[in-house]
Amino acid sequence: MSRTGISLAVAVLVAAALTPATTALSRTARGAVACPLVFGHGGYPKDPGATTKDQIRQANNPRAVNDMRAWGADGVEADVQLTRNGTKAVMWHNITTNGLTGGNRKITDLWWTAGADNLSARRISRGPYSGERVHTLREWLDHVRFTGLIALLEIKPQARAALSSAAHGAAAWREISAPILERQASQRIMVYSTDAWIQGELDRRHPALLKGPAARWADSAAWDEPAPDWSLNVARWQSVLGQAPPSVMTNYTADYRRWLSGRCT
Repeated sequence: MSRTGISLAVAVLVAAALTPATTALSRTARGAVACPLVFGHGGYPKDPGATTKDQIRQANNPRAVNDMRAWGADGVEADVQLTRNGTKAVMWHNITTNGLTGGNRKITDLWWTAGADNLSARRISRGPYSGERVHTLREWLDHVRFTGLIALLEIKPQARAALSSAAHGAAAWREISAPILERQASQRIMVYSTDAWIQGELDRRHPALLKGPAARWADSAAWDEPAPDWSLNVARWQSVLGQAPPSVMTNYTADYRRWLSGRCT
């Protein structure tokens, strides 16, 4: 073999020996790590008294989505619940209507529009998005598409009762899947759940849209009200960035974007 051929062979072997982790570290050392996509997350306070402290910061309404975009997010994480018998997929984080006007009820006990105590008539009662109403999954996805952000949907565990029901499951799944299927060709959407059964169904029903390792959690400071200082996250942010993740998720969208400036390309 010629000297040129030997040199090329060695170069190929060296490249093959570099694992993703080592290549990420070498890029970090050179200051050329690729900037991750940033997914904004709304934050929920830690106990004790979390339900009282909660300021309803989740990006489940258009004003919150707009803020995430203004703060530099590339994508936004939000929460899908189902109303009574799985009849409407809606964007709401809490198990109950805590943080909404009207009496405190479980979301899964309420109808969307039927009855005097319905969910659609309620409004957020505190925090930066006071006055906003609850939005349907379809409405939310359309607004996120308008802003140009990536949609990351968490199907909340409370939806499992309707989704697994012999009587209501098929219709309940249509409430979640149909809006996604209608838009997936023109909009980037990802899905996940912390409920193992729901996640298994998402694996089967939407295999191309699974969150997987995307939007890796970046923060170390446990969110609370008032929010802990963003600088408490710096060591964790640096550690995660050093592993060259394609995307991260944070409660501190604006602060993370400012911190990221100049640290990646």
